[in-house]
Amino acid sequence: MRIPLSRRSLEQRSTAAAALRSGRRILDGVLKAVLFDVDFTLFRPGPELGPEGYRRVGERHGLTLDPVLYDEARVRAISSLQANHALVHDEEIWIAFTEQIVLGMGGDPNGARACATEMVREWERHENFSLYEDALPVLAELRRHRLKIGLISNGQRDLEEFAEHHVLEVDAVVGSKSHGRIKPHASIFIAALEALDIAAAETVMVGDSFEDDIEGARALGIRAILVDRDRLRPEAEDRIDTLLALPAALGLAVHP
Repeated sequence: MRIPLSRRSLEQRSTAAAALRSGRRILDGVLKAVLFDVDFTLFRPGPELGPEGYRRVGERHGLTLDPVLYDEARVRAISSLQANHALVHDEEIWIAFTEQIVLGMGGDPNGARACATEMVREWERHENFSLYEDALPVLAELRRHRLKIGLISNGQRDLEEFAEHHVLEVDAVVGSKSHGRIKPHASIFIAALEALDIAAAETVMVGDSFEDDIEGARALGIRAILVDRDRLRPEAEDRIDTLLALPAALGLAVHP
């Protein structure tokens, strides 16, 4: 005997069918490109840019910086940066941001700015970064699916030179230094879409910053996937903790 479906069952079946159709649309080619954030998503900043790096640079400026205080100082500096600027790329912003970290690690105000300026120069050095182990295999998998790949990043580095230095094959790069605005400003995402000649609905943004990468992209109708390597946002929607999970999250069949 056939049991009549309840309204909720019909709704659930409709939702499941819609999800299946959505997955098929991705596999049929609606997804055309993936945009990646750079730092802490594809690339790991080296030790010269971490707490011990700050300590060593501080010593050169006569400052005693406590590496134990680095994480808390950086979190406070990020919060201040997001609350007190107009999303315009300005070297002074990065120096002021880094100076707050120096002060938060116990640095003397008299030498903090000079120390911060040297640290900003260290962030501009391409050799101070290395790819995460999961980055290249996933980029290769996306290429096998004929997807375009773009980089979109805040920071002082020349992003084109950075990609060339690391022999990274990408189709477009948009760095805030050349663009003039920083994420989550809409224009930097739009510039990336235009450079790739794709629409927001055909794109996915992948990044580690919920405020800059995820909310910024979603505001434009771009699907965004959070790379939560440290498992800080287990409740987040569209979240992965390794790039190796990205092809499945995109509904792509992984090649053997």
